[in-house]
Amino acid sequence: MNQEVVETIPEDEMTQTLASTDTITSVNQLADVEPTDWAFQALQSLIERYGVITGYPNGNYRGYAAMTRYEFAAGINAVLERVQELIASGVEAPVSREDLLTLDKLQTEFANELANLQGRVDNLAANTAKLEANQFSTTTKLTGLVVAAVTAGGFSGSSIIDPTGKEIAHQNPNATVIFRASLNLTSSFSGTDRLLVRLESGSPGGEDNAAGLLEPSFGSAVDFSLRSAIDERLQIARLQYTFTPFKDFTATLGPVLSPTDYFDRNSYANLSFLDFLTLALSNNYLLFPFEDLGAGAVIEWNPNSGPFTIRAEYIAPGAANPNNSSFAGGSPLIRLLYPTGNSDNGLFANPYQTTVEVNYSPSTTFAVRLQYSNGSVFGNQFDVFGANFELALSKQLAIFGRYGYGSYDNTIFGDIHPNYWMAGLSFRDVFVPGTLAGIAASQPFVESKVGNTTQMNFEAFYNLPLSDNIRISPVIQVITNPGNQDSNGTIITGTLRTSLFF
Repeated sequence: MNQEVVETIPEDEMTQTLASTDTITSVNQLADVEPTDWAFQALQSLIERYGVITGYPNGNYRGYAAMTRYEFAAGINAVLERVQELIASGVEAPVSREDLLTLDKLQTEFANELANLQGRVDNLAANTAKLEANQFSTTTKLTGLVVAAVTAGGFSGSSIIDPTGKEIAHQNPNATVIFRASLNLTSSFSGTDRLLVRLESGSPGGEDNAAGLLEPSFGSAVDFSLRSAIDERLQIARLQYTFTPFKDFTATLGPVLSPTDYFDRNSYANLSFLDFLTLALSNNYLLFPFEDLGAGAVIEWNPNSGPFTIRAEYIAPGAANPNNSSFAGGSPLIRLLYPTGNSDNGLFANPYQTTVEVNYSPSTTFAVRLQYSNGSVFGNQFDVFGANFELALSKQLAIFGRYGYGSYDNTIFGDIHPNYWMAGLSFRDVFVPGTLAGIAASQPFVESKVGNTTQMNFEAFYNLPLSDNIRISPVIQVITNPGNQDSNGTIITGTLRTSLFF
């Protein structure tokens, strides 16, 4: 026996249909009703005799959808009101005695449902008025992210030393729980602008995980932890305003912004709460020597909305502290290269960074980005060139990579010229639809003056969606020759990351 598929009608659509004032004058106006349907004649009669049948806003009737008693009561009520109108107008012929008796019986049987329906409508009106009077904002949207991870790891050998020969650890660290919680308040006043205020708290970044503790200098720390708030207090992590002064051109100004929000992006290796976990794989580690928060401006030009986009930025991490020589915003790399440096601070003083990027993306499957970064750290010049590409080979498989070459003057190792590279594969819908997976390798700091062997980082993750708002990811990280020291044993870490979006 063939069975009809019963469709459940969402309550908001039901309410919209019952409240509809659109008049149906012919059954032919209902797109999904055919003359061969068994109830076609009944619908035609109700429409032509009483005009009480309405459809959904898209013109469908959904004749096979499940019907609640409240919906039925509302329909009967509409028929009664129409009959009363016909009687009051003196048009009695279309209304037979049998119809009146049937309607009277139905009205009596569904009296409670009609009363309850009226109560629900009254409550809905009251709640709507309350929401309108107490709504959060007409211009601001609240979104959030919570990412937390349980992580543990250890190393082979007797101890770990850094590139200067200092011992970092002689035993494996304990497992830890690290987190970041972010609340974004996004406002628009004209429809083409955006004010972003991000409130954030997190575990004190960088060395709160095994890889960041055992190998802090060359990008092995967890990215979302290092780039989080400096302690567990709630702090402002973004405060910036973006507007469009003219077509195809946007500008962003703010006292708290991050260049990694705009530069060196990659569809497959960029978001440490979603894909690869660590600094060396989330961004070109040489391009951004600061922990990236500061005052400044970013401009972006996309001529005629075409394949080319040009971006430029200026950021001063110490802008809020003029004439204060203390500066804690440098990355672990900078703290290694300049352990005793002092800053002038201020908006147009040391430290500062400028970056320019040209992005070419002729389609959604391919993009290449070229970057140049220049600035001053503790009064010492740095220059870095970078490249970034991504190519989707299919809907399920993509390849990507980055390269960087830079120079840093007057470090404790002298003038150095490090290289950086990373490359990997990204997979989608592996075993389960909606999953993400990836594997990548990197040499984050190739420089013969800093250590005697090149460190390599390997990472693999599998991101499984538990729902539209929750994703869980096991991540494995392997670091060989950490700290560019071949005497150091291999570091292996395992992490279970959970990300919640709302």
